[in-house]
Amino acid sequence: MSLQKPKGTSDLLPGTVEKWQYLEAQARDLCRRFHYKEVRTPIFEHTEVFARGVGETTDIVQKEMYTFNDKGDRSITLRPEGTAGVVRAFVENKLYGEPDLTKLYYIGPMFRYEQPQAGRQRQFHQFGIEAFGAVDPSLDAEVVALGYTFYKELGLKDVTVEINSVGTPAIREAFRSKLQAFFAPVKDQLCKDCQTRFDRNPMRLLDCKVDQKFCEGAPELLEDLDEECRTHFDAVLGYLEAMKIPYRINPRLVRGLDYYTHTAFEYKAAGIGAIDTIGGGGRYNGLVSQFGGPDQSGVGLGLGLERILIVLEAQGVDIPAPKPLDVYLIGLGEAAEKEITRLVHELRVKGVMAEKDYQGRKMKAQMKSADRTNATYVAILGDDELARGEITVKAMATGDQQAVALTELADWILKTK
Repeated sequence: MSLQKPKGTSDLLPGTVEKWQYLEAQARDLCRRFHYKEVRTPIFEHTEVFARGVGETTDIVQKEMYTFNDKGDRSITLRPEGTAGVVRAFVENKLYGEPDLTKLYYIGPMFRYEQPQAGRQRQFHQFGIEAFGAVDPSLDAEVVALGYTFYKELGLKDVTVEINSVGTPAIREAFRSKLQAFFAPVKDQLCKDCQTRFDRNPMRLLDCKVDQKFCEGAPELLEDLDEECRTHFDAVLGYLEAMKIPYRINPRLVRGLDYYTHTAFEYKAAGIGAIDTIGGGGRYNGLVSQFGGPDQSGVGLGLGLERILIVLEAQGVDIPAPKPLDVYLIGLGEAAEKEITRLVHELRVKGVMAEKDYQGRKMKAQMKSADRTNATYVAILGDDELARGEITVKAMATGDQQAVALTELADWILKTK
């Protein structure tokens, strides 16, 4: 029996991985322009990082984390999301001591034990950003705008921003009682998950896809915001309008993580079946202090790369093809083959994408290989050309060919690119 990959994971093979590289390159360039710097945190952390950061009552901590004891009997968890690990790194490395705003981004795999379906894997990948050190609502708007710009620059169509304010912990605590009073008459009719959420995290009842029929007329947190929260939320909306970022207020949007305060938002796009959320984020003003740092604010987002690729395909958006091979070199004879080996290395060092045959095949087979690699040129070296210090270069698209000095081949190819 052959070994197979675990359920809910994917092999990213040549022909597909180039799409991922393109997304990652676009993300890195966007972060450069928005002045975010990359951070790389461990793929696994002490379980407490996520239990404390994400929230004990969340579905992630309750049901979805990959947790195990290591050989030192320490509880370790594969990261189910990016923010908690970045906050831990921010506090542990005392980045809060910097006088300027700390703006970070990450790209990498996350792990959740869920039933795999379109847009939902057990190992999935996120691009995320986190900004620490400012309560300015224009920073919330900047984070929303960065994600929206990423989608637009990739060519996604009909992406919508849904936004809400989830207030402060004190406001939410008072709101809990109102929600529980509203749902109490139908508690026994709620789904199994929501019956558990009723006591632990009743705000999540508003987010349940199964029990939406019971949410009609439910209290809205926006109605309970104090003046500070309302002012912050209105300012965020004003900045989005100034940047021409379209949005829709969704008073039932609560997100699935406990650390959010004030702004919470999601990006929606059709094309991945019942799941239409392709990313989201929000502000988390109390999280840094929960990790033992100072009372510094934070705001960030996480975007699912698998879901982006699914929507791109569903919308017929083409990702630019990778650059073709510059030149495929063929040596005819032992001396020519030795020179080809030297020449391929020289070209690669000088920035030319070059390849040769390593299987001792005839020239006809090598020409077919050059065609399969979409090489722009084929360079053929025989004994006569070697004696003259030249190589015959053929353009694969037109069939035109000419002799080029061996010492000038790299420069000649670079000039034609």
